[in-house]
Amino acid sequence: MLSFAGALEPLRIANRMLGVTAYEWVLVGDGGVSIACSNGASFKLDSGLTEVSRDDTILVCGGIDVQRAATKTILNWLRREARRGVAMGGLCTGAYALAKAGLLDGKKATIHWENQDGFTEEFGEVTLTKSVFVMDGNRWSTAGGTSSLDLMLKVIAADHGEDLANSVADQLIYSSIRTDQDTQRLSIPTRIGVRHPKLSQVIQMMETNIEDPMSPADLAEEVGMSTRQLERLFRRYLNRSPKRYYMELRLQKARNLLMQTDMSVINVALACGFASPSHFSKCYRSHYNTTPYRERGSQGMPSPGIGVRLSI
Repeated sequence: MLSFAGALEPLRIANRMLGVTAYEWVLVGDGGVSIACSNGASFKLDSGLTEVSRDDTILVCGGIDVQRAATKTILNWLRREARRGVAMGGLCTGAYALAKAGLLDGKKATIHWENQDGFTEEFGEVTLTKSVFVMDGNRWSTAGGTSSLDLMLKVIAADHGEDLANSVADQLIYSSIRTDQDTQRLSIPTRIGVRHPKLSQVIQMMETNIEDPMSPADLAEEVGMSTRQLERLFRRYLNRSPKRYYMELRLQKARNLLMQTDMSVINVALACGFASPSHFSKCYRSHYNTTPYRERGSQGMPSPGIGVRLSI
């Protein structure tokens, strides 16, 4: 809902400040009646998946379980409108629907960091970035949350100048407008609450070497310390061993892949550095109190995505 509101409110405020209707929007979706957010709020749709003008921009706003919400009806509609030259964007997980329809092949894109593991595995033809938002030709995407604000402020600046975009940001009490060069996640020191350069280096190496985990000895050597010093560093600041922290990172990626892709459990295990499914299952059960198979089977029903068409 935050991504959805973040896309519309800057346009509403821009209209008010310009004194004219520079931007118009309608809400469309499969069925054309109403749509529900994961927080329980619902919206009345203006129409079903009708044909749009070539001057329109279609923005697909996705949330939880976007894989299930990206139905054949929605994908076919997106492909049809794309063939007619309509510009399109994905808000939050909406980029998944565009990629599933084949509309991001050969393009740069972004998606919420929680969905990046599954997206990368499924869509090798898309150059996925960690940016807050991406504009690659007539294909846009945002990382979710407040990043819709940044995208719309960029659009407003391109259409009507930086002064108007800054005035809209002021109205929104949005004091730091981000660009497509900004990354979506907090820095490692901010995330772990510790500012220690060598600890940050080690964690970064862990995060980029999930499929082929590095040994504690190799990690320590890379940052110029002994294995024992590395152990003390993790115990002091994170209250766990390097091995345990690394395992938690690998299991988190595994959980993302189980929930977001159709990869077999064996392939998920291999992608996260486990040599055997039995070892993977044992570690997973120890950490999450359930097996990988049961985790996948416990996924709830989908929350349908919202199709938003903006006339710009």
